[in-house]
Amino acid sequence: DDDKGTTRLRLPSGGKKSVPSAVRAQIGIVAGGGRTDKPLLKAGRAYHKYSVKRNCWPKIRGVAKNPVEHPHGGGNHQHIGMPSTVARDR
Repeated sequence: DDDKGTTRLRLPSGGKKSVPSAVRAQIGIVAGGGRTDKPLLKAGRAYHKYSVKRNCWPKIRGVAKNPVEHPHGGGNHQHIGMPSTVARDR
């Protein structure tokens, strides 16, 4: 309607919606939808995925590290060797 300044849109669901004519909109869906549904399958693809983002991959456990790198590291077996939980009163 020109006198009201509104435009009627026909939605994919079949419904109709009235919006002001001065508004701006983009029609369609966002590209790349469902990209995360496919599994990465290989460590190399995860490597390239995270290499462009940040240094958060691979996640290495503390017990697998050396004692100079982590408090849980070192020892002849991969065990923490101390209580892993802390009481709430501290």
